[in-house]
Amino acid sequence: MDKSDSAYKTIGEVAKILNLKSNNKGVLPTHVIRFWETQFKQIKPKILNSNRRYYDEKTINLLKKVKFLLKDQGMTINGVKKILDNEDSLKLDEIADKSIRTENLKNKLLKISNKLKELKYGKKNTR
Repeated sequence: MDKSDSAYKTIGEVAKILNLKSNNKGVLPTHVIRFWETQFKQIKPKILNSNRRYYDEKTINLLKKVKFLLKDQGMTINGVKKILDNEDSLKLDEIADKSIRTENLKNKLLKISNKLKELKYGKKNTR
């Protein structure tokens, strides 16, 4: 059963939401999120019992924006700080959301294409 969008998420759940790539052992790179917390004052998770981090929807959206600017747009940390400190950064929310949705659509289309190839040629001839 999935949590509702408004529920607090753990750092592992946020790493999945952000689609951060896991290492060879399948461990999600939650250290990236913790590093971003040290670099961007706007990222403030709730830290409860035993220093466990919990993220609300607003913080997750901010992390999506940071990931978009750093990873997709190739900006530096200082460049992202300037944008987040600027009031015009809200305009980027729409761009980042569209980019994330486009990437998800590309992944779904690729899966459908691969499935069609499997059905047409059998599993042996697919890439």
